[in-house]
Amino acid sequence: MSTFMQKKEAVVRKWYVIDAAGKPLGRTAVVAADLLRGKNAPEFTPHVDCGNFVIIVNADKAVLTGKKLEQKYFYRHSGYIGGMKSIQYKTLMAEKPEFAMEAAVKGMLPHNSLGRAAANRLKVYSGESHKHEAQKPETYEF
Repeated sequence: MSTFMQKKEAVVRKWYVIDAAGKPLGRTAVVAADLLRGKNAPEFTPHVDCGNFVIIVNADKAVLTGKKLEQKYFYRHSGYIGGMKSIQYKTLMAEKPEFAMEAAVKGMLPHNSLGRAAANRLKVYSGESHKHEAQKPETYEF
């Protein structure tokens, strides 16, 4: 018996909506990363982009457990000497909750062309509404 290998042309992508209200940011990001990779499907093939589209709503209502709001920082570097910038997650979640969720999901995807393609299928919104009703997305509960 041979191992099944998914073909790129045979991939059927579905749309899922994840509600992040009241759920931990990291747990939501893990579920989104798995759906973006396609790991929930029995036809999953590691070297083929067989993932789905994911819409995350209520990113502003996602929670960070423990003292992470005060103690956790998001870092970025300009590439120049002394170019390290940091922002506290309390500020980040208040000003740009979509960015915090996207950064968490992107960090859980592979750092190659498959991960970049999967990150393009992620749509994050801070409110309840989104503009992808025409795709008839399914609600994903975890």
